[in-house]
Order: sequence, then C-alpha cells, then structure tokens
Amino acid sequence: MTTFLVLVVGIGFIFSQIYQSPTILYIFFAFAIGMNFFSYWYSDKVAIKMAGAVPADPIQYKELHQIVENLAITAGLPKPKVFIINDPAPNAFATGRNKEHAAIAVTTGILAILNKTELEGVIAHELSHVGNKDILVSTVAVVLAGFISIVANIFLRGQMFGGRRGDREGGGNILMIIGIILSILAPIFATLIQLAISRKREFLADASGALLTRYPEGLANALQKIGQYSEPMQRQSNAIAHLFIADPKGKTSKFAKLWMTHPPIAERIKALIGR
Repeated sequence: MTTFLVLVVGIGFIFSQIYQSPTILYIFFAFAIGMNFFSYWYSDKVAIKMAGAVPADPIQYKELHQIVENLAITAGLPKPKVFIINDPAPNAFATGRNKEHAAIAVTTGILAILNKTELEGVIAHELSHVGNKDILVSTVAVVLAGFISIVANIFLRGQMFGGRRGDREGGGNILMIIGIILSILAPIFATLIQLAISRKREFLADASGALLTRYPEGLANALQKIGQYSEPMQRQSNAIAHLFIADPKGKTSKFAKLWMTHPPIAERIKALIGR
C-alpha cells in the first residue's frame, strides 16, 4: 500500500509538471489515500455483496461450520465468518483485510458434489489465503491495475483536449504519442499483472492447504470434480473472479485460457500429487 501511494503521488507529480498545475498533485494524493482506505476497510464487504453471498445458517450448515472451525484452530487462525452462495457451480472464495476480519464463502454446488475430505481441502485452501494475506495483496493488485488504466485514459485525453498550448506546439506531439501507446498497452499490462499475482497465490494456497490437512489428495480430488463442471457461475463479476478457488467462467477456449485468473486445474493437481 505504501508503494501504491508513492507510485500514485509520483504520477501525479509528473502530471502536475506537464500541466503546470499543483492541484493535479493534490487530487492524485487524495485519490491514493482514499483508495488505500477503501480497499483496506471495505473490500471484504464489497466482495461478499458482489458474489450474492448470505450468512450460512449454523444449524442448516452445521458440518460446514465445524470444518471451518476445526481447520481454523489447526491453522492458528480465528474462525472466519461463513457465507453461502446459492449457485449450482462448485466454487468458493475467501476475503477480508486480515485474519481477524476474514470470511469464507462457498456455493451450494460445491457442498453438493464434494465429500467431507474434499471439502476440507477446499476450506484449507481458502484459510491459507487468509493466513498468507493473499486477499489484501489481490485487492491492492486490482486497485492498482484499474488505476493504471485510468491514468492512461487521462493522459491521452489530456494531451488531445486539455494540454498546454506550448506542449501542443513543441513536445506535445511526442507526449500525445506516448499517451496513445499507454492507452492501448496499459490495460493489457494491468491485466497481466493481476493474472500473474493471482495465479502464483493460487499455487501457494494449494500447497499451504495441503500442508494444513496433511492430505493433498483431498484438495486434488476436489479440484478434479470442480474442473469437470463446465457451466459458469450464474453471477459473474470480473472484479472478484480472481478470489475464487476456480475460474467462475467455467471451461473456456484455449485462447481464453491465456486470460484466466487461475492456473489450469491439471497443473494444480500435478503440483499437489505429482500426476
């Protein structure tokens, strides 16, 4: 978050020099502070709301609560809040700014197809995200990726419509070309950064979850069942897709796999059990 703040202020300083306006620097600084505050305090609530998750009734979902509590104790974590997503697609995700304010959400579909051992593997994976502080990392990555795209558009529009006359007559053309290139490449680079972070954290959570249960086959079998389900989740949002244990879009074409938020399930299974 400190890096994010410094980066945004640095970009704001450059813009303020280009346009000879200190106000731009103040706006960028306020934006950085605001986004840091919002992403830290409210990202979990936003994710739960966007996923359509509701609190899991402790009586109706007694076994689920017990699994979460037992594994949280084993991991040395407070028990996170437990939520249910009414969706036949098997999936789950964790969110929260830290271990004291964490939440785990699972779909009704994943409860229907997994046995207890497999469900424990999935919950251990999600608890590992909490323990490894992946949720905070992922949230900042999303905010930073979005900000890169916004800056590219501002830069381009500013040079085309709002640049200084001197810049237009002198080096404005060069800055405009840079803005055009950034507007095309920045969203792509931002997406690639987000995907790279998300994929690496998934592999790490798989490994940590296997260590937690001491039974990697449980998670591997769960992933295999999840991978066999081809239908996408009913409620889609690119903003939180990277949080789920599997890509909520379901099976996709080979080209689309390049832009998936998760590594291929076959690779994850091979990393867990060597086949």
